[in-house]
Amino acid sequence: MTNPRVIESISEMQEISRFLKREGKKIAFVPTMGYLHQGHLSLVEGARQLGDVVVVSIFVNPTQFGPSEDFNRYPRDLEGDLKRLEPYRVEYVFYPSASEMYPEGYQTYVEVEELSKGLCGDFRPGHFRGVCTVVCKLFNIVQPDFAIFGEKDYQQLRVIERMSRDLNFPIQIIGMPTVREEDGLAMSSRNAYLSEGERKQALSLSQALFTCQELVRKGEKDSAVLKEKAQEIISQNPDARIEYIEVRDAYSLEPLEKIDRPAQMLLAVWVGNTRLIDNIRLNPDYQGG
Repeated sequence: MTNPRVIESISEMQEISRFLKREGKKIAFVPTMGYLHQGHLSLVEGARQLGDVVVVSIFVNPTQFGPSEDFNRYPRDLEGDLKRLEPYRVEYVFYPSASEMYPEGYQTYVEVEELSKGLCGDFRPGHFRGVCTVVCKLFNIVQPDFAIFGEKDYQQLRVIERMSRDLNFPIQIIGMPTVREEDGLAMSSRNAYLSEGERKQALSLSQALFTCQELVRKGEKDSAVLKEKAQEIISQNPDARIEYIEVRDAYSLEPLEKIDRPAQMLLAVWVGNTRLIDNIRLNPDYQGG
């Protein structure tokens, strides 16, 4: 087990990356906002298998939070994060301050226009603009060969893939499966906000998704029927407030009326004061035709 070296300066991180490139090393990069859980660590494990050197960033990005969102109370634990990373032999943790990333007078932003619309984009205006901007900056700073993201943030993954293609980043974007607790709850740093009772109610998200996946396996093709079933399951919980339940093309994110191609069900639900997202491939065995 080794302690990762913590780098706080953009120029120092860039210098390290340039040196690694000259040495012919492949850099695998995992961007995070910290408060690491097993979901993040599965990404780090994937990075370890892909790259000669692993860089993890820990940065709670202010530009992806709306004015009424939880930026100030978002959980932070650098010491704990570094300890959790030890078994994965991570070489570097990039840990910049907000003023380092967005110095006074900063005014440049990156936006993926179409894929950022709908789903979380409708309910979190400016969120994906902030995500794309910080990821673009991180790519320029770390200069990775591989960048690993979780499929739990499914729309984000598709947006970043599009941004990387459109801006010609020489980076392979890797999506890794959602990691769940034993009872099915998708791992998220925001789960720490849930009371015991709310956490039990939050299980309805994965229950709804797995139920709909099973209905599709049995032959259901109508998206409206599936959305109604998911709504019925989640609505039984008094502290759950549905923001959206959608069935989309798994790649273009266009709305689907019929399950006639790879299809993703995505949902966002408030449980008490905590906003949770989750998703599932409804037809993982789809063969086409």
